[in-house]
Amino acid sequence: MDKKTLTLWVLRGLISGLFLLSAVLKLIPLWAFEKQIVDLGLTDWCSAHYLARLIIALEFAIGIGILQKHFLKRLVIPVTVLLLVAFCIHLCIVGAQSGFTNGNCGCFGQLLPMTPLEAIIKNVVTIAMAIYVFVKIDKDDRVSNRLIVPFAIYGFAAFAMFFFYPFCPCWGESTDPVPVVDAYNDPALGDTLQVDSADMVLPTLPSSNAADTAQTNPVNAAQEPAPVVSKFAAFNVFGNKKVNLDKGKKIVCCFAPGCDHCQETAKVLAELAKKEALPPIYILFMDEEAERIPEFLSSSGIKASYTVLDIVKFWTTMKSDGTPAVYYLHNGNVKYQCEGIDANAFNKDSFLKAIREN
Repeated sequence: MDKKTLTLWVLRGLISGLFLLSAVLKLIPLWAFEKQIVDLGLTDWCSAHYLARLIIALEFAIGIGILQKHFLKRLVIPVTVLLLVAFCIHLCIVGAQSGFTNGNCGCFGQLLPMTPLEAIIKNVVTIAMAIYVFVKIDKDDRVSNRLIVPFAIYGFAAFAMFFFYPFCPCWGESTDPVPVVDAYNDPALGDTLQVDSADMVLPTLPSSNAADTAQTNPVNAAQEPAPVVSKFAAFNVFGNKKVNLDKGKKIVCCFAPGCDHCQETAKVLAELAKKEALPPIYILFMDEEAERIPEFLSSSGIKASYTVLDIVKFWTTMKSDGTPAVYYLHNGNVKYQCEGIDANAFNKDSFLKAIREN
């Protein structure tokens, strides 16, 4: 093998490795890449399932296709360069809006964070390698080359993505939270659901003067915030128990079972619960890797009731910077909230301050 051939194979191997690594890391976890697509405004949650899998399949196909000979110069390399150019344009827009050295562009998923600037440099270097291969490699043999080969590679990659990462389509479904079910007045649910004692409403004697009621307990009247309807009002069944999250004091957590940061936050809450008189904790779990929920609860030690939401409903309810998210509610009023792992990440001191002040 001469030097030119060796160089071309090394460059093709590097390009292949970068695309395959990018595709694999986007799968860990896949929902994070789907959320990124939605956050960019490219599509809604229902379509994000399809678009995410097709993009990852394309990266797999390029990673494999760059190593074969069929339509390498007329199709595979041009598609590779165009895709990288599109990524660079997107990264420039993101960098101009949020800063070129801030955040994670998601190019290598969540396990290998990369700033927009780092990703642009990586893409420019990859484009240079692809152009060099394009210029130096021999022309496609129009007789022996088969166009069906690169398309078959992409078709197989797309099939594998949808086969190994299935999802529930949401055609025609609303992405709004489910309506509140009134278990107190619903005979079908009244016999099966227990009512959280903290949410029970005791009968009170009517008063002819509302002012007299406030004067009987002026401290409580001043401290109790007016009830409001929070974004969590729709979720009122946790572990076969009827719960009103907008009544009294509640801690609501939004966790992904496979999220390490979520588990660390849950551990902190479990430790605090042993030392502080915390309000009851309720968890909204995303159904990605739902089979890991028992392990999550066991390893973190948190004592909480939970319910599981599909990915679409989970994110359309949160509309936040990401997981883990913790909210302290008082009559539906948000007195403390943390979201994600960046500037608004969970802070134990701020959380305790909010709890003690209320």
